[in-house]
Amino acid sequence: EVRLVESGGGLVQAGGSLRLSCAASGLTAEDYAIGWFRQAPGKEREGVSCVRSTDGYTFYADSMKARFTVSSDNARSTLYLQMNNLKPGDTAFYYCAALRGSSYSNCLDYHYRYWGQGTQVPGSS
Repeated sequence: EVRLVESGGGLVQAGGSLRLSCAASGLTAEDYAIGWFRQAPGKEREGVSCVRSTDGYTFYADSMKARFTVSSDNARSTLYLQMNNLKPGDTAFYYCAALRGSSYSNCLDYHYRYWGQGTQVPGSS
């Protein structure tokens, strides 16, 4: 059983910062991937960042590498997305996703099976 619960979304102004949290359970197996995705109104869902358990390597979408950072707590039960210098284009619904099994490829390309309910980053307008 896999459960993902996002939190931390909220209204921020341009240039502000926000930290999203994804509380994960059921991912104690050795091979899994977990990451963040977002979807803006009228837009396709896009990958933000992810971590693969094979080696713990973190991937970021090219446009977000300079502003977003993924980390975890000491127990590694929560995945964080630190979002800095937020822009109007960052307004979206943000989702945490996971799957069992991973490889050494970019986990943003994986087909994720488990999804959280999402958390909203609505923007300031």
